[in-house]
Amino acid sequence: MTNLDKIDKEILSLIQNDASLGTAEIAEFVGLTTTPCWRRIQRLQENGIIRKSVTLLCPEKLNILLTVFVHIKAAKHDSIWLKKFAVHTSSFDEVVEIYRLSGEYDYMLKVLVKDMQGYDHFYKRFIAGIELSDVTSSFAMEQIKNTTAIPLTSL
Repeated sequence: MTNLDKIDKEILSLIQNDASLGTAEIAEFVGLTTTPCWRRIQRLQENGIIRKSVTLLCPEKLNILLTVFVHIKAAKHDSIWLKKFAVHTSSFDEVVEIYRLSGEYDYMLKVLVKDMQGYDHFYKRFIAGIELSDVTSSFAMEQIKNTTAIPLTSL
């Protein structure tokens, strides 16, 4: 689905920022009645543009105080190792994002833990389960921007 009109974009912008809005509230914001607004939302869901609605939690309020970016060089570059790596890495709750990269490192993980001791515990379990060539960790000192919103201005 590539043909999003102004109202579709407004709906997407609203629900990206607050998924708890009801259809009637969204309809009022975008100048529609409830039924046509609901139909648009359904169409956006059916077309896979809206994947799911979630609740974002505050890590600090849950004592999750350390964000670590883990850069990994693969030990091997074959499909068997890749599948094992994906399964192994995805099994850790602390790993919230996994990226395959171009450049010096092959993968980057975003890991959320309570503190340095929590990261050390994660790290030991992580490296014990898969062969790696190199692991480098960077610790976030300050979060300057964090959003889950997809930019819609260039559509």
